[in-house]
Amino acid sequence: MGSTRPSFASRRGRRRVLAATGLVAALALTATACGPGDDKAADKPGGTTSQAAGDDKIEIPADIADKLKEHGIDVDRWKNGEWKNWDQDKWLSEAKDFVNPVIDGLWKPERMKSAKDPDKTISAKDASADQGISDPAPSPVTATREKTPYHENAAPVGKVFFDSPEGSMVCSGTIVKDPRNPGKSNLVWTAGHCVHAGGGGGWYRNIAFVPAYNDLGKSESELAGAAQQEIAPYGQYWADWVSTSDEWIQGGSESGGEGAAYDYAVLHVKPESGSKSLEETVGTALDVDFSTPAAADAGAMGAWGYPAAPPYNGLIMHKCVDRPGRLSLSPSLPTMYRIGCTMTGGSSGGGWFRVVDGTTKLVSNTSIGPADNTWLAGPQLGKGAETLFDNMSREYGAK
Repeated sequence: MGSTRPSFASRRGRRRVLAATGLVAALALTATACGPGDDKAADKPGGTTSQAAGDDKIEIPADIADKLKEHGIDVDRWKNGEWKNWDQDKWLSEAKDFVNPVIDGLWKPERMKSAKDPDKTISAKDASADQGISDPAPSPVTATREKTPYHENAAPVGKVFFDSPEGSMVCSGTIVKDPRNPGKSNLVWTAGHCVHAGGGGGWYRNIAFVPAYNDLGKSESELAGAAQQEIAPYGQYWADWVSTSDEWIQGGSESGGEGAAYDYAVLHVKPESGSKSLEETVGTALDVDFSTPAAADAGAMGAWGYPAAPPYNGLIMHKCVDRPGRLSLSPSLPTMYRIGCTMTGGSSGGGWFRVVDGTTKLVSNTSIGPADNTWLAGPQLGKGAETLFDNMSREYGAK
């Protein structure tokens, strides 16, 4: 997590013994489609999904066009640079206001490499273990590099890029299955703070997903002058619809705030070029587990992502596996999962996985962590998250 995060309570726990050692092995998912470079290859509590304005391939609904006009936004001018205007009246905040026109060629390799972690949105206020339902802080688990190529050895993880008032930013995300479009999902799971600034802010801009980013795990020097194919082997996928929780939109803050326990989001994406679905192109996707298993009964959980804040540089996929404990930010909020992990900012939004009856499922996503980068916490994905996800699948999945 970012360096500006306040410290949490001192560690009081002991390192948990990892029993479910099969988790890492189960996550070695081999893509069944073409490999990189192959041409063949809201209703509360669920939030509200919204359609993005787009290029000539997307028809802007009348209500969205009216909202753009109301805020003085012209789509062509937006693509030509007006998106850099972050005046309050140009920063759309309500769920129905999301717009994300494709700007061809914006996310070039060097721009992607220079994107920073959104350190101001993944902090948390002091969360002592005295709330009555928090477990002692776990001992840190050192993040390890994923084996390469990522598309053969890891869950379908990638990087989420977006622009904020502070500049270009990066999170992590995971391709998830669309129950209404089997084998042809265009859905990506990430954190709410990777798409929306929370209370007092609005939607981020130019949101795009790059699966298996830097698939071969090359170093910065090896990527100097890299072609697009080397750094984005499956291409870029722009979000044309995004949904996050009402709780995050209303209560999320730079320190996580009351929205942290609801810090999740789903993207519906389309390729910057081509017509194949994301799942068809990459070859795999994961189910989402909305059963909210108790931390004590969940077994091992693994967090995957691309940490970008020091000592990492955002180029390499890492993972941590640990038994989760409970973290309570407030007695009035749902309990979050917490694991030991040294990953930093940039890993936010990356999926947390567990094995259920031999099947790997996404059960949470990285949301917050302490300033000393010793652990990560993620929201439980309960009824609100399931409603949000179901709405996205029903209304936009086939588009």
